[in-house]
Amino acid sequence: MHAWLCTNPTGVEALTWTELPTPTPNAGEVLIEIKAASLNFPDLLIVQNKYQMKPPLPFVPGSEYAGVVAAVGEGVTHLKVGQNVACLSGTGGFGTHTLAPAALCMPLPDGFSHVDAAAFIMIYATSHHALVDRAQLKAGETVLVLGAAGGVGTAAIQIAKAMGARVIAAASSDEKCALCTSIGADATINYSKDNLREAIKTLTDGKGPDVIYDPVGGDFAEPAFRSIAWRGRYLVVGFASGPIPALPFNLALLKGASIVGVFWGDFAKREPKANAAMMGELAQWYAQGKIKPVIDRTMPMAELPAAYAHMGSRGVMGKLVMVN
Repeated sequence: MHAWLCTNPTGVEALTWTELPTPTPNAGEVLIEIKAASLNFPDLLIVQNKYQMKPPLPFVPGSEYAGVVAAVGEGVTHLKVGQNVACLSGTGGFGTHTLAPAALCMPLPDGFSHVDAAAFIMIYATSHHALVDRAQLKAGETVLVLGAAGGVGTAAIQIAKAMGARVIAAASSDEKCALCTSIGADATINYSKDNLREAIKTLTDGKGPDVIYDPVGGDFAEPAFRSIAWRGRYLVVGFASGPIPALPFNLALLKGASIVGVFWGDFAKREPKANAAMMGELAQWYAQGKIKPVIDRTMPMAELPAAYAHMGSRGVMGKLVMVN
């Protein structure tokens, strides 16, 4: 097997395409022949030693991937050799094979492509947990999605629409706004040229959005929060822009609003039954055509450094997927 090996987490340039012995699964594990792996923001942070999870060295990055079960370890009964699966295990995806905990593998129904599956779990689980569980979104409410053309942003648009909400998508270019419209957004804001607060006020007739989905952080957090509706819920999803904003607490008081943390990874560990039910619903929605990952492009696994560079340019719309 081959994999991109990180021996020193100083950045993408330290990754090397390395031949390694193909491992044998231990009890509770499966060996997966990887067909596709998506590139997520944590995959950049982890090779820069900036992510909260710091795997022992050396390691193979690639948190999310899909492929075919090549071998099963002792005690694995719900998966079999030849079965198509998707997995989000945190590491191991950027190679030709990897060992994965069988408990983390999602069996893929017929018709679920490897490329879509590799770009599915993280963005849809995060967005469903945020909007359905944490925000308790109701049909007819208005959702503002920041960073709406990214992976979790596009998933949030689709899930909010599936739940009967009105969606305002905010992104940094006209091209990204057009993508958001094409997947169901009711209105868009190009915050590179529009005043965010004024645009929100106009699009909501002064009421403000009931739910704000924020995977970006940075400079737009405070003006967005100042625009929230009475009893609004502000979802803190991530900080893709870099800076972690500091919101004045009096704003929450004045609007009767909630600042709600979204940490799907810990939810999945602490509440596995609820997470499993959620993933089952998402798989049904995919089969029904309600949701489908937006794929920016696919690239050969050997071109991973170029994919990282493309992601760093902030030009990605949807998800980047590496394929073997």
